[in-house]
Amino acid sequence: MTTTNTARELAEAYFSAWEAGEFDTLRDLLAEDVDFVGALGTASGVAEALAGLKGLGQVLEKIDVKARLAEGDEVITWFDLCTDVAPPAPTANWMHVENGKITRIRVTFDPRGLLAGFEKRG
Repeated sequence: MTTTNTARELAEAYFSAWEAGEFDTLRDLLAEDVDFVGALGTASGVAEALAGLKGLGQVLEKIDVKARLAEGDEVITWFDLCTDVAPPAPTANWMHVENGKITRIRVTFDPRGLLAGFEKRG
């Protein structure tokens, strides 16, 4: 990954790779010290972030992007998180990029549907 990628391009690549289960590609997009905070947990560092993405990736069916806004090193993606355990969850994802890598991610959505789906799945 070159440092010439824009924050928007990195966000697009991140969601495409996650949806496709391409975790080696995701690793290349994330900074070693990436900081993640979301509705289902937190992760500090690339290994923890990838573990979380892989975990949710087990039930991920589709990421239906509705809008993406980028300004400088900041990107917000609004999407429906579609899984096989819950109805689509409207989700907002904010990313910060430095030196061609995603360094911070914040995600917010109502997790009740997913949590109930995980509980039923056992």
